[in-house]
Amino acid sequence: MGKARQTNPDPDFLPGTLEMLILKTVSRGQNHGYGIAQHIRLISGDALKIGEGSLYPALQRLLIDDYLEAEWGVSENNRRARFYRITAAGRRKLAEEKKSFDFLLGAIARVMEAP
Repeated sequence: MGKARQTNPDPDFLPGTLEMLILKTVSRGQNHGYGIAQHIRLISGDALKIGEGSLYPALQRLLIDDYLEAEWGVSENNRRARFYRITAAGRRKLAEEKKSFDFLLGAIARVMEAP
């Protein structure tokens, strides 16, 4: 018998999904990178654990595309941290991504439920 496959601690996301999760998290209020990753992990029930190697490049892409703004501040444990805030363009992008994601989930569900 083969070994049971373990859950990937840094899951592969559908294109755009990580960015959508980040935008959704930051739409609740500004947050720093570690706080964003922790929120996603907690809300997902530990199913989505985002490593720094995925998180920070995604945050940088969102900054470059003007979906997020950032400024330096001090975190709750007195460390210097970059705090991210969603822009108006980011809110529009989040709405578009959610609509596309919901459509894709519905299509996948239909295939999985077909006889």
